[in-house]
Amino acid sequence: MAMAAATSLAPVGAQTLPEWQALAAREQPALLKTLQQLVEIESGSADREGLDRIAAVVAQRLRELGGQVELLEPGAEVYRMFDTPEKIGPMVKARFQGRGGRRVMLIAHMDTVYPRGMLAQQPFRIEGTRAYGLGIADDKQGVAMILHLLALLKAVDFRDYGEITVLINGDEEISSPASRHTITALGAEHDAVLSFEGGGGPAGPDTLRLATSGIAAANLTVKGRASHAGAAPEKGVNALYELSHQVLQARDLSDPKVGKQLHWTVSKSGTVRNVIPALAEASADVRVDRVSDFEGIEAELRKRIQNKLLPESEVSLNFERRRPPLQASDAARALATQAQALAAQQKLDLQVRDVPTGGGTDAAFAALATQAPVIEGLGVRGYGAHSNNAEYVQVDAIAPKLVLATRLVMAIGSGQALPAAAKP
Repeated sequence: MAMAAATSLAPVGAQTLPEWQALAAREQPALLKTLQQLVEIESGSADREGLDRIAAVVAQRLRELGGQVELLEPGAEVYRMFDTPEKIGPMVKARFQGRGGRRVMLIAHMDTVYPRGMLAQQPFRIEGTRAYGLGIADDKQGVAMILHLLALLKAVDFRDYGEITVLINGDEEISSPASRHTITALGAEHDAVLSFEGGGGPAGPDTLRLATSGIAAANLTVKGRASHAGAAPEKGVNALYELSHQVLQARDLSDPKVGKQLHWTVSKSGTVRNVIPALAEASADVRVDRVSDFEGIEAELRKRIQNKLLPESEVSLNFERRRPPLQASDAARALATQAQALAAQQKLDLQVRDVPTGGGTDAAFAALATQAPVIEGLGVRGYGAHSNNAEYVQVDAIAPKLVLATRLVMAIGSGQALPAAAKP
């Protein structure tokens, strides 16, 4: 959804726009080197050694920029899901103290979906206007953008913010089982939260997102009784039959008009052909636009599994809330309009979307306990996230987005762009 851009926003900082553009252009080669450094550390969500390595690099860079840095280990509040690794990666938290009044939070993640060993076959490379690398678009560009945004603020000695907090987590790709509580708590402490996931497709335009989908997983388990499929099938309780019944009676829970979707996607049962299966399992992908729809879907599923085809079977449901929806707020819309005004000054086409399109974000955790604006998509445009050999960012999109993100942080920190509804 395009939003009308305000035109009354005054110049941000002492530098002129051409000076900012020159600063960002000079910063871009260093940012590309940072991207290479980050990409060359394999940091899959279950690779604790790799996550420790990249966390150490990010922490050191933040210290060099003047931040008060902590490495946060997962605590007792971990929300364990079916794919949560035994050892979850750390978080890097840094605070930068200013002399103004507004508090801004910047978030990105350093974990990827790729297993150890893929780097050797797919090294970092630049070809034309594209920089390729595993995890480069999702989300190592976001980490690099935050580091170099802070470098630009330091270069011009801008400190007219109250505080800037950076949180880089290592478990986003597995639905943030350890970091979700920290993100929510910190989100409630700040006047605005900016998330640096990718900012649009390679051909443009740059895109900000104010709303994303909530994601859950519904996992059904059916226990039956095994027996010989040829000699004594009547002595068994066929878990596959019961599972099929359960899936079919829960296939009508989607309501696209309100963004509610439930689709059964994975199932398995049995061991060999000639044995009545004693166990069967199925999983559904759940997407919602409203937090309350999680409760409604779970309650309905629990009600329906009481209706069994085979009375002797046992049916259980595990409903995992993997990620809440980010719901567009008036405060976020107002801040996005200010971002569009800044983008218009530099002739950058910036579109704002306030309707979910199916994806999720850590920014939704930041919005759970605050009325302050939360915006996703401050990262660089790119393509190919979660793919084998095509993940890249647009090199020529780096400097313009760096200018925009830096000036937006300055405008928020100084109170200039903060919507009145979000101010204390």
